[in-house]
Amino acid sequence: MPTAILVLIKGSNPQRTIGYRTDIDALPVEEKTNLPFSSTHPGMMHACGHDIHMSIALGLLSYFSENQPKDNLLFFFQPAEESESGGKKAYEDGIFEGKFKPDEFYGLHDNPELPAGAIGCREGTLFAGTTEVNIDLIGKGGHAAFPQNANDTVVAAASLIMQIQTVISRSIDPIQSGVITLGKVRAGTIRNVIAGQTRIEGTIRGLTQKMILQIDQRLQDLCEGIARSYNMKVNLELNQGGYWPVENNPELTKNFISYIKNNPEVDFVETKPKMTGEDFGFLLAKFPGTMFWLGVGDPDSQLHSANLNPDEKSIIRGVNAIKGFLINRMGI
Repeated sequence: MPTAILVLIKGSNPQRTIGYRTDIDALPVEEKTNLPFSSTHPGMMHACGHDIHMSIALGLLSYFSENQPKDNLLFFFQPAEESESGGKKAYEDGIFEGKFKPDEFYGLHDNPELPAGAIGCREGTLFAGTTEVNIDLIGKGGHAAFPQNANDTVVAAASLIMQIQTVISRSIDPIQSGVITLGKVRAGTIRNVIAGQTRIEGTIRGLTQKMILQIDQRLQDLCEGIARSYNMKVNLELNQGGYWPVENNPELTKNFISYIKNNPEVDFVETKPKMTGEDFGFLLAKFPGTMFWLGVGDPDSQLHSANLNPDEKSIIRGVNAIKGFLINRMGI
């Protein structure tokens, strides 16, 4: 992880090491805010608010560098959250070992739908896990006038697509929630030639890792069934990387929510789970912790928008809320 940064502040009487993660990615989006501090890099901007994330982490570092904490504080400036599973890569590189091993981990994501400075959180899953799905069907091409001499992968793919649509409705508890979207199908070259190969690309979203693994298995079963039924080869590739569901630790999250709710200077919002992905979920599967939203008060925009313009008042409010929580946590 060549651009990752770990900063350890040693506590005065440490009982634990508390980790705090901030992501540092920009996105390949051309900024259209026309602000005086707009991105100076053409085609790149912090369209997901990670500049807000970093500003808050730096604010916390500034405070605790002058006011020694009781416990050790570990700040993780993480690259590659957006597409390369940076959290998973960092963990597998062994950077969270020895004195850099956190006992618990916290992190935030900005939310333009919430008022500036509000804190949103929930017990259970905050973000869904995501898995990329690639399916290649390999049969035999041929002339449209002689289908008996070919093995049509388009017909097989159509059958497979329809069967996949039943996985959520018939294999997943309806009280829970999951999504399978097949967004791309590619087959054939011309109208009067039977396609000998078809590729299907899509994504899975699930609220627990157990659910995602269950969906994975059902896809595997269906692909094997299609292969046998149509006498062709079907290759299924599932790529989850580090984008596991963000499943908040029950005990730590109850404590976090209790503090925020009882802080008169912070607005708390109990949020619903989102089907968007976040690679902090992988780290929360390795270390107990909590992820939460920070409102940035820009309801007319959305994350990954070229017009995202977070309210700057959210920065100091976020710093104060998290600083207060960490001080409270170290007193327990």
